[in-house]
Amino acid sequence: MGTDSRAAGALLARARTLHLQTGNLLNWGRLRKKCPSTHSEELRDCIQKTLNEWSSQISPDLVREFPDVLECTVPHAVEKISPDERDEMKVSAKLFMVASNSSSSTKNAVDMACSVLGVAQLDSVIIASPPTEDGVNLSLEHLQPYWEELQNLVQNKKIVAIGTSDLDKTQLEQLYQWAKVKPNSNQVNLASCCVMPPDLTAFAKQFDIQLLTHNDPKELLSETSFQEALRESIPDIQAHEWVPLWLLRYSVIVKSRGIIKSKGYILQAKRRGP
Repeated sequence: MGTDSRAAGALLARARTLHLQTGNLLNWGRLRKKCPSTHSEELRDCIQKTLNEWSSQISPDLVREFPDVLECTVPHAVEKISPDERDEMKVSAKLFMVASNSSSSTKNAVDMACSVLGVAQLDSVIIASPPTEDGVNLSLEHLQPYWEELQNLVQNKKIVAIGTSDLDKTQLEQLYQWAKVKPNSNQVNLASCCVMPPDLTAFAKQFDIQLLTHNDPKELLSETSFQEALRESIPDIQAHEWVPLWLLRYSVIVKSRGIIKSKGYILQAKRRGP
C-alpha cells in the first residue's frame, strides 16, 4: 500500500484537477462493508474507498505522464445505461456547489454525469442552495448565475426539468417570477420543519411545483472533510492544497418498478498553489 500511496501522492502533487467518481455504489460489493448512518458519512466513506481502490491500480504509464487532470474511479463499479433501456430509466441528480462563485461549473458537472452514465440528457437536476458567506441569507441574486446555467442546459436539451432545494415561499416566488425556465420542484428538509409551511404549499400548488422532502445536511461536503478524506487515503500528500468545487449525486430508477438500478457520486476538485 505504501508504494500505491506514494504514486498517488506524486500524481496529486503535479495535477491541477481531480475528477473522482464512485461508479455504481450498488456494484461495490466487498468495498461496502457497513451501512453509513448519514449522507455525509456515506460520502466520506465513498471518497476514501474510491481513492484507495484507484491508488492500488495506478499504471506505471500514468506516473510517467503526470497528467494535469486525474480521473479517479473504481473501474469495476462503472456502469453505463444501454441505449435500449434508456427510455425505461429515470436519471436524476442533485448538484451541490462546494466552492463559492462556481456557477460556471454547472455545465461541467452535468456533462460529466451524462458521460459517466452514457446518456445524452438527465431527466431532472435539483440544485442545492449555493454557499453564501456567514450571516448572509440566500437571495435571488445568489441563485441567478446558477439558474442561468441550468436554463441553458434545459434549452440545449441536456436536462429535462430543473428544481431547487430549501427555498422558502418568498425565495421560490422570486425565482419563479424571474426565471425563463421555471422550477418544477423544490426540496424541503424535514429536519428543519416537520410540516410543510402552508404558504409554500399553497404557492407550489398554484404553480404546479412539486414539493419533495430530503434529509441532506446543510453542508454535505466541506473543504475540511474532503481534505481529511484525502489525507487518510494518501498520507504523503499536501491535502490542504486541494479544494472541492462541486459534488453531484445521481440515481437511476427503473420507472415501471420504482427500484434503484444505480446510484453514485461524482466530484471535481482543484489544486491551489503554483
